[in-house]
Amino acid sequence: MRIAVDHTTHYVFSGPVSRGLQRLRLMPKTTSGQRVIEWKMTFEGAQLQVEYDDANCNHVSLISFDAGTSEVTIRCEGLVDTNDEAGIIGRHSGFMPMWQFLEQTDLTRTGPRTRGLLSGLPAEANVLTSLHNLSALIRERVEYAAGYTDSATTAEGVLVAGRGVCQDHAHVFIGAARSIGIPARYVSGYLMMDDRIEQDAGHAWAEAHVEGLGWVGFDISNGISPDARYVRVATGRDYKDAAPITGIRYGARDEAMHVKLAVEQQHIEQ
Repeated sequence: MRIAVDHTTHYVFSGPVSRGLQRLRLMPKTTSGQRVIEWKMTFEGAQLQVEYDDANCNHVSLISFDAGTSEVTIRCEGLVDTNDEAGIIGRHSGFMPMWQFLEQTDLTRTGPRTRGLLSGLPAEANVLTSLHNLSALIRERVEYAAGYTDSATTAEGVLVAGRGVCQDHAHVFIGAARSIGIPARYVSGYLMMDDRIEQDAGHAWAEAHVEGLGWVGFDISNGISPDARYVRVATGRDYKDAAPITGIRYGARDEAMHVKLAVEQQHIEQ
């Protein structure tokens, strides 16, 4: 399947920005199940400074704001060919040792709510089946609903709220998997939806490392393993490691952010 992505993020600041830097993880890489055909990033009100691959093998672009700008626009356009690999990514790559994906972070740290969740997990000798059961249990316990959490909400906080979005489902899954000795990580990317092209934001899911298979994906929010409709962009221990855009700025007190995203299948002429 060939997937076309057109993703624009537009910032409007309350006043001129004297200085600003943003770290972008918006460029997918060719990996198991996907091949990047083309990808272009353009900027208004900012300039590209440097590009590099981080410890998780994510492609990172560092941009600086033009002095005195009051608006910044970041646009990504690209084509990615994908295959359905049943969510299997395979062997570990990158510079992060596997034990890092067993260590909890501030966002995934477990507590009584996670232990209570795991107590409802059926006993199962097969690790892959247990992970699918865990995904289903989280989807049952945490209703998909926006407006109840934010990027700083912890896995325990999500379980207290009983509601959240894809990022929250992923953090609960990662924290629970790590607590029972299974390495797990966060994935940010895109999902081509069957009922719409225009979307409000990108997507997030989780991957767990299974002996004999390597990394395997779990989209808890949709109750499936990623298929050919998914484009992986960045991975990390949690959202902070794989966030599409992070940064700092000086000189403007407030900002408004507007996102325009279109993800659709492009038919290939034979």
